[in-house]
Amino acid sequence: MQITITYDRDDEGPRSGPITVGWLRTTDKAAIVYDPPERVSFRQTNRTHAKSAARCPAVIQLESRYFMIKCPFDLHIGFDRDAKGKAVLINRAGAASAVRSAKLNEVLTLVNEAEWRYPDRPTVQLQLPYVFIADEPVWITQLDAFAHYRRQPLPGTIFGGRFPVSLWPRPLMWAFEWHETEKDIILKRGDPLFYVQFEGFGPDRPIQVVEAERTPELTSYMEMISGAVGYVNQTFGLFKAAEAARPAKLLKPKG
Repeated sequence: MQITITYDRDDEGPRSGPITVGWLRTTDKAAIVYDPPERVSFRQTNRTHAKSAARCPAVIQLESRYFMIKCPFDLHIGFDRDAKGKAVLINRAGAASAVRSAKLNEVLTLVNEAEWRYPDRPTVQLQLPYVFIADEPVWITQLDAFAHYRRQPLPGTIFGGRFPVSLWPRPLMWAFEWHETEKDIILKRGDPLFYVQFEGFGPDRPIQVVEAERTPELTSYMEMISGAVGYVNQTFGLFKAAEAARPAKLLKPKG
């Protein structure tokens, strides 16, 4: 799909200087548990040898273009079926859980079984408040935290995704496809949950991610596009309409 975006621009044009991407939380409620995105970087590594991987320009380039979202709280979740055969999630931590069950049920859901990609692989979704926005064409790719080693591997894979944050600023979620349901999902606060990568005009332009203001204009625009997935099957078909309604400027750095 060809998308032509004509946002407000500085005089030097859209293909010079760093690509600025803003991030924000959709709500201030419990905001302190949701850490800011972090650039993926392994600084505490061996750089003494000239041929060390830590000094390889290709490795440095790759790491500099990924940003990590951390898990906001401890999770220990099991899968089961009730007496009627309905799929259910079990909070294995029980009374010892750091998250109250009522709060956990607000953010962690088991997708309706009819919507699973495979009949034996449940899909779990963790709602998150992170939104990214840009004032020039920028696409986000969400993918697994592949560069971080997990001593206890997760029993499945995450759903990746790619869409233009410049047109479709929406809250991200962690969506997980559970391949081995006999094994629990165990995540600790601070663990890497997933990475995001940004693409814009110019492969050599660096990416800078800044905290953005939740302005009335941005809030209004997000409300206009939110929930569209519940009414249409292909939200990408709405990009032209979103572009026409989009204000020229939505990103306002905080501070």
